[in-house]
Amino acid sequence: MKTDAIKLDGGAAGSVDLDDEIFGLEPRADILHRVVRWQRAKQQQGTHKAKTRSETSYSSKKIYRQKGTGGARHGDRNAPIFRKGGIYKGPVPRSHAHELPKKFRKLGLKHALSAKAKEGALVVLDEAAAEGKTAALAKQVANLGWKRALVIDGAEINEGFARAAANIEGLDVLPSVGANVYDILKRDTLVITKAGVEALEARLK
Repeated sequence: MKTDAIKLDGGAAGSVDLDDEIFGLEPRADILHRVVRWQRAKQQQGTHKAKTRSETSYSSKKIYRQKGTGGARHGDRNAPIFRKGGIYKGPVPRSHAHELPKKFRKLGLKHALSAKAKEGALVVLDEAAAEGKTAALAKQVANLGWKRALVIDGAEINEGFARAAANIEGLDVLPSVGANVYDILKRDTLVITKAGVEALEARLK
């Protein structure tokens, strides 16, 4: 499908042909959900930890004799039944990551790009280049109406643009190799440079 490209100042920059197999699919929520879950699980730290009865700081002495007290039989105060005792089968440090086939991850990225294209939130930019001045870029972004936007460039990001965008709230920049489903979906506007379109099409074919 054909779409118009723009410059950072809002002027026209010709048109670009977008591959229908990447940008023209009917988005499927189940595929997007699975890929986002895979991404978020991989990012989870998994540093949760509870002390077992062998790690709590009570004495290991039997608290009272076995028989004759009229109470229940107990060993030491570290037992899970007691306040501040060890936790039974509590969380331990572990990885939450799970496997997801590479073909499925690639399919998820195609559906995320198609979802943005379908809702009219995809913008093709001629190039993402700036002199490194945040104020100038912030003014251009405001004029274009981008509030929560992700800019995907080609193989490398323009250094001046990255520096200027660093302090603009709601504007993030990624190289094409860093494009991912979660970051695309959580932004209101997806901006892809012409170089980014070429790089993504080469990556996803």
